[in-house]
Amino acid sequence: MRRLLICGLALSAALVVSQRVMASPQTGSGVLSGVVIGPDDKPVANAVITYQSGGGNAPHVVHADARGRFTISKLHNDSYDLRAAAHGVFSEWERNITVRSGKVKTVTLHLIYAKEIPKAYVATHTYEQN
Repeated sequence: MRRLLICGLALSAALVVSQRVMASPQTGSGVLSGVVIGPDDKPVANAVITYQSGGGNAPHVVHADARGRFTISKLHNDSYDLRAAAHGVFSEWERNITVRSGKVKTVTLHLIYAKEIPKAYVATHTYEQN
């Protein structure tokens, strides 16, 4: 009987500790935020921001708001590459932007007129002409 009581108390204590750990805030994540600026030096509404880890893994996309601002949260400690696009105009890749836990890294992406349209954009925006 005593053994059963001790096991029950130990199990109860383990459950309490595990619930506290699960309820604690998530650590190990950082934030990238910024603004997309067009060739006319004005913020670009609804621009598309592509980001990926510095190793080129798992590209993702977010959109800027009506004021050209964006926020990417819950990022792991790593370096990231970012690029913005809107209306057929792209920014250069901003590479090796370091994100650290609990920190906000701010970036300004400038859209520039390219000498040549990137092949990836042409491939996704080509239409058949009759």
